[in-house]
Amino acid sequence: MAERRFPAPPGRFAGLSPLSFVLLVAAAALVIASLGDVSPSPQRLAEGGPRMARLVSRMLPPDLDPEFLARIGLRIVETLQIALIGTLFGVILSFPFAYASARGVTPFGPFAFLFKAVVSFARTVPDLVWALIFVSAIGLGAVAGTMTIMMDTLGFCGRFYAEAMEDAEEEPREALTAFGASRFGVLMGAVLPDAMPSIIATTLFALEKAVRSSVVLGLVGAGGIGQELKTAFDLFQYEKASTIILAIFVVVLGMEWATDRLRRLLR
Repeated sequence: MAERRFPAPPGRFAGLSPLSFVLLVAAAALVIASLGDVSPSPQRLAEGGPRMARLVSRMLPPDLDPEFLARIGLRIVETLQIALIGTLFGVILSFPFAYASARGVTPFGPFAFLFKAVVSFARTVPDLVWALIFVSAIGLGAVAGTMTIMMDTLGFCGRFYAEAMEDAEEEPREALTAFGASRFGVLMGAVLPDAMPSIIATTLFALEKAVRSSVVLGLVGAGGIGQELKTAFDLFQYEKASTIILAIFVVVLGMEWATDRLRRLLR
């Protein structure tokens, strides 16, 4: 009787190349080292708990002085203006960059990567760094904050607008091209109508993101409510700081509600 042979079980790490194994080990070593360097230890958490409780007790009750609330209201309005106008300019700037960098749509062929690089650079630089650049170039105030939101919106919307254009159905584009339509005609007649739902959703997310970002721009002098928050903490006016934090919470919550409602209405 012939001996029955069973196939050998597959290796546990079959298909793992030496380079992949080295990268996996390096990633594990980085995680382990990071846990020791930056993760909160039980001792620090135990020591920080009472300090946090004391800080919260000093922040209560919030300052409800009418004059202070009026000043905070004006700063909130300025914050919303920064977010709105910065998003508007960023969206306007994002359309040509998205069109110029979208594969299969761009009229610039192999040079589309140059426009994509600009969008990637705008997205890579953090908001606070853009704010520092514009505060140094333009000066303190809301204009620097608006320019910061514009660049942040370009990096965010420019990428997702381009992806929406790339994902547009090819059949309508091919049909218009066959009828002799120009590239701009194909864009307006086939690409944008198909990509518009995604573009609208991206724009609303960008506006919501801009409100959150504009809140902290005042920490580096770019206007908005963040400037009042920084002043309150610098002067140890914790009751005023708690009022500002609550106002920021209400504004962000209201913006999330408004954008969610708009998305439902536009579906």
